[in-house]
Amino acid sequence: MKKTYLLLLLGISLVSTAQSIKIPTDTTVVTTHNTTVKGTSFSYTAETGMQPVWNKKGDVIATLYYTYYSRNNIKNNAERPLLFSFNGGPGSASVWMHIAYTGPKVLKIDDEGYPIQPYGVKDNPNSILDIADIVYVNPVNTGYSRMIPNKDGKLPKRDTFFGINADVAYLADWMHTFVTRKNRWKSPKYIIGESYGGTRVMGLAKELQAKQWMYLNGVIMVSPADYKLYNTSQPVYSALNLPYFTAAAWYQKALDNNLQQQDLLDILPESEDFAINKLMPAIAKGGFISETEKQEVATKMAHLSGLSEKVILQHNLEVPTSFFWKELLRDKTGYTIGRLDSRYLGIDKTEAGDKPDYNAELTSWLHSFTPAINYYIREHLNFKTDIKYNMFGDVHPWDRNNNNVREGLRQAMAQNPYLKVLIQSGYYDGATTYFGAKYTMWQIDPSGKMKDRFTFKGYRSGHMMYLRHADLIKANDDIRTFIKNSLSNGKSAKY
Repeated sequence: MKKTYLLLLLGISLVSTAQSIKIPTDTTVVTTHNTTVKGTSFSYTAETGMQPVWNKKGDVIATLYYTYYSRNNIKNNAERPLLFSFNGGPGSASVWMHIAYTGPKVLKIDDEGYPIQPYGVKDNPNSILDIADIVYVNPVNTGYSRMIPNKDGKLPKRDTFFGINADVAYLADWMHTFVTRKNRWKSPKYIIGESYGGTRVMGLAKELQAKQWMYLNGVIMVSPADYKLYNTSQPVYSALNLPYFTAAAWYQKALDNNLQQQDLLDILPESEDFAINKLMPAIAKGGFISETEKQEVATKMAHLSGLSEKVILQHNLEVPTSFFWKELLRDKTGYTIGRLDSRYLGIDKTEAGDKPDYNAELTSWLHSFTPAINYYIREHLNFKTDIKYNMFGDVHPWDRNNNNVREGLRQAMAQNPYLKVLIQSGYYDGATTYFGAKYTMWQIDPSGKMKDRFTFKGYRSGHMMYLRHADLIKANDDIRTFIKNSLSNGKSAKY
């Protein structure tokens, strides 16, 4: 049974009037709970609230909403791992992994991830809280996190927060404060980021180490977005989509019978090999490719994608993912397929067109997540405010210049022999594809000297693979194994 035992207001009190509404800048609500994970019952503390962001002058410029879960009756937290969890967007709240993946509660959804009414949450017997304490962090303008006006009522400059490098800089400062306040400097530390959170945690690995003197044991990237790949107009980006096309077409039973009758994992290696060794060089040749080679590539690509040779040739071998979502089932059922999870189906106003009207999977997820997180925070965590919980917040324009996070992660790993990386991807994710994630992993360390410190895990679902119950179990177990394997266990940090 939940028991509230502390409500501490350190900053501005919540004010709700007809004229104004403000979030407290520094406040904590603590509750205790019980759970059972992997057959072991234990109690835990949930601390939720706001922690400030300061500028160099020491003025409060923002406050971030967080939830911190820690297992009770731990004698020595110096040996207890601490995991910071971020979602992506950029502009997404830290809600998805919080109440659907690693936390002590998960959504009430069916085994494939579809919404069920009445909405709500239930215990998560697969949470990693048995082996690690977890902090879910909402960046500025997501969740309840907000910028704070100065004494003159003026908000800080938006470029303080909204860009690749600005984001990691202020979040690293915030994490330093959190670790200090909670006395967790001795603990092994991990960061996990989903989607754009993959970019974020690659950047944080270097920023924490170089600017905060905080060394990590592990970085976990869930369906990572790598902006070194996207919208580059380069053959690499387009060719890397093919294995995803194969996976989605296989799930939708749109491949030739000889492929359809095989297991997914038996056919993906052929598609991966063709993408790297045939399709990528063919696209690189552009208009100077021979007609014979172009036709041969289109024929093989059609075989591996479920698309017709005609539409592939019409796109000069570079088929946009948005067209694929519209085209794959156009002549079969007329449904579109989901962007973030291509198991989901959508209905457009017309079957004609080159992209779907909407993202079928995202509307489904918002259907179940939004009521659940608002209910959970108020009724389970006892944090109550009239401020709106932003599932997605106003963070654009987002500055993507000087994106060196890949190299930052490489440097952090080279300088810290303890640091290991886990990448988790769903085969049916068409936004941040699993093969794109593999490619990012290959490119982080071109020397290959650290490749034994990288682990890739794939799942038979989409962007949020944990919404599928079987993958919720497997993916949490993979994190659990990764954490155990990346602890120092008394070994010195040296090569």
